[in-house]
Amino acid sequence: MADYREILRLSSQGISQRGIASSCRCSRNTVVRVLERAQMQGVRWPLKDGVNNGDLQQMLFPDQPSLALRKRPDYEQVHRDLAKSGVTLSLLWHEYCEECRCMGELPLMYTQFCLYYREFAQKTKATMHISRKPGEQMEVDWAGQTAKTVDADTGEEVPAHIFVAVLSSSQYAYVEAFLSQNQECWIAGHVNAFKFFGGVSRMLVPDNLRTGVQKPSWFTPEINRTYQDLAEHYGTVVMPARVRRPKDKPNAEGTVGVISTWILAALRHQRFFSLAELNEAIADKLREFNARPFQKKPGSRLSAFLEEERVTLLPLPRTHYELATWKIATVQFNYHVCVDGMFYSVPHEFIKHKVDVRITRTVVEVFFQGSRICSHARLYGREGQYSTLSEHMPEDHRKYAEWNAKRFLSWAEDIGPNAAVVIKAILSSHKIEQQGYRSCMALLKIAEKHSPERVEAACAKALTYTPRPSYRGVQTILKSGQDQLPPEKKQPSEHGFVRGSRYYGGEPKC
Repeated sequence: MADYREILRLSSQGISQRGIASSCRCSRNTVVRVLERAQMQGVRWPLKDGVNNGDLQQMLFPDQPSLALRKRPDYEQVHRDLAKSGVTLSLLWHEYCEECRCMGELPLMYTQFCLYYREFAQKTKATMHISRKPGEQMEVDWAGQTAKTVDADTGEEVPAHIFVAVLSSSQYAYVEAFLSQNQECWIAGHVNAFKFFGGVSRMLVPDNLRTGVQKPSWFTPEINRTYQDLAEHYGTVVMPARVRRPKDKPNAEGTVGVISTWILAALRHQRFFSLAELNEAIADKLREFNARPFQKKPGSRLSAFLEEERVTLLPLPRTHYELATWKIATVQFNYHVCVDGMFYSVPHEFIKHKVDVRITRTVVEVFFQGSRICSHARLYGREGQYSTLSEHMPEDHRKYAEWNAKRFLSWAEDIGPNAAVVIKAILSSHKIEQQGYRSCMALLKIAEKHSPERVEAACAKALTYTPRPSYRGVQTILKSGQDQLPPEKKQPSEHGFVRGSRYYGGEPKC
């Protein structure tokens, strides 16, 4: 409602309409309309004692219902409904208008509806909770304070870093200790937190640490590739907090301070000889912490999570995220990329191109401009091993790669058994098997010039001369046409022994 008394008072002092509108925080049209109606109704300043703005509204606008007659919404219910996912003030105002129409009452305008809600929220100090819907955000951070484990062999104290994840709506928390703040521990903390909550929030709100954000920016932050891969696997989105703006994730910041007191400080007198022992003790204290009642509202973090937030979380995927690291590599002239001393083939069309390589414990995947072009099972053991797929080779390289004893024998058996025996003889005649590959290839190519039948016959002919024939021997037989000659038949001898039995009997010669 406009302040009619103040408009009339300022007008009587000669203040311009623009000045009155600025002072009363209303539009110039409202000021003009009020002054015109006051002149029509004969209302002038000063007014009689006891005349308030409600009375002035009846005097100036008798045909307009008074604000007091309009139905006021239940703002406590409005505040509770706003905490639910997808509910907005605009939706609640439309529902309120429908309710008023059904009851024959006049509703508030949308601007008045929002104005009175903001006044209610300011009184209850609940404005910061409007945007935190159940299941919407999970705030993550490393605690500044560290815990300690003791090396059983040396007695040296080893610091343990504390990972904290908090659901913004219920403030339900997850805490775990790690020996480092590296990428592997950062990802493992998220995976274990999702498993602990039994679901995934729609947004992740981290700090601008290097393992989460590659390049901080308020408008277009560059998310770490592995962290982005985690978010895509779980169907969530990374929304980093602004640099040096801890209020962007107040629940994580607040929980870090409380955890430092109720968990880490409570364990200060205990000694842990392994990280597993420390995390087991933290889990016990965490259960007590989540079940502790709130100070200023009913319930606890656990009850708020079970009653409101758990059902709103996104379901977990079938498999947990497997940590992957990314690197940029250039495809070498031998169409391979090097990963941890091993070589993996890439289609030869990408030679000298830069590609993204995703490395997991079991698989190496290669991407070009966001599209996967190949994948290999990851190699372990001796450095310098090659994983090469034949479809990645150029045509001539592929043919050369097919040269091996098994392949040559298979080709020779298609010609005939004698050709297979000759190929075996050629391969076994060299100290190193690969030395005979060219002779085998040349012998098999002869079948393209001569028929396979002639080659088989020539091989059979060569085997009658020597048990270890060569390529040149078979080639000579084919050139001379000996393979086409009929086989020679041996005639039995008509003569017997001519020296007589006395010569062979060993008797003395005369």
